[in-house]
Amino acid sequence: MTIQKPDVRPQRPWFSSGPTAKRPGYSLAGLPHRLLGRGIRAPEVVERFAHGLRLTREVLEVPESHVMLYTPGSDTGAVEAALWGMLGPRPAQVVAFENFGLTWLADVKDHLGLEPDALTAPWGELPDLSKVDWSRDVVFPWNGTTSGVRVPDADWIADDRQGLAICDATSAAFAMPLPWDKLDVVTFSFQKALGGEAGIGVMALSPRALERLDRYRPERAVPKVLRLTDGKGRFDRSLADGVAINTFSILTLEDWIDALEWARRVGGLSELIRRTDANSAALAQWVERTDWIDFLPERPEIRSTTSVCLKFVDPRVTALDEKAQKAFVTRFKALLEGEGAVFDMEPHRNAPPGLRLWCGCTVETADVVAATPWLEWAFETALQSSPE
Repeated sequence: MTIQKPDVRPQRPWFSSGPTAKRPGYSLAGLPHRLLGRGIRAPEVVERFAHGLRLTREVLEVPESHVMLYTPGSDTGAVEAALWGMLGPRPAQVVAFENFGLTWLADVKDHLGLEPDALTAPWGELPDLSKVDWSRDVVFPWNGTTSGVRVPDADWIADDRQGLAICDATSAAFAMPLPWDKLDVVTFSFQKALGGEAGIGVMALSPRALERLDRYRPERAVPKVLRLTDGKGRFDRSLADGVAINTFSILTLEDWIDALEWARRVGGLSELIRRTDANSAALAQWVERTDWIDFLPERPEIRSTTSVCLKFVDPRVTALDEKAQKAFVTRFKALLEGEGAVFDMEPHRNAPPGLRLWCGCTVETADVVAATPWLEWAFETALQSSPE
């Protein structure tokens, strides 16, 4: 069977889960450049970084109770700064249901030398959250970028928790409501929900997290790029004023401010969430009427609305071994990108073979709709080109 190649391509065919699509109407030439080449400690530069934090707080609706700061190394650097600087005085528990949760689990155990309790689940599933022990410090992703699984709500987070709630929110921030009163450490990066450039992470710290930093001095050595304390072993308050731990890219910061200003213009957080939900709903409608694909997470309430992960259910693919399925995805991807129709729809390298399409707010719903006929074309064409 031959399937006709679609006539209409997405106008903006970028569906990568990080870095994600730039905002509609983006132009690199439109970014301010007067501070490029200035020193990172220059007052004007520090103020510009502080302005970026203030805009981030406004758009994301972070309460004044939480202190915000930048970290090197994107979200990974922000999570690692929390793990290295805060874990130790209480037992730890890691909720791991995708690649990065498993990475945090390995780091806490193998590099920090702690003995964390692990709550794990297979790809596409969520651990039993009733088993979370809030006498411990709990590390968890809000949304699993690599598995397409998210926590359904915050009811499982105890109001009277003794430990810290350390939340990796990098593919949830700006796309899903976050319950700030239940979260002590929230991390994310520029390059996910608002399509910023990579390299800089953001942390939001509750009063309980600040108290931990002020009172706890780890016995282990903390690398400078992860160090959130000053020479007296207390939280370095200058970080909340835009001071950088190390040298950050001013151009990356200007790109971030541009994204935030766009977010504010279109209507703020509620509109960003609405756009995300509309995109994921459009993709879901296609999945429901397509017999060869399905969601990796079976339960609708735990499905991500940003990093939507899909699995093949057609026996012509599922009968193949994993190596052959991955080769099929490679052909699928090459067909789409050769046509300039859909870029970067492959899953994370450690995830099961399938598709992953970013549906965050910088993607247009019309482009999601336009992409789906191309997915159908590529599926049948990739099957026909399968080696004997």
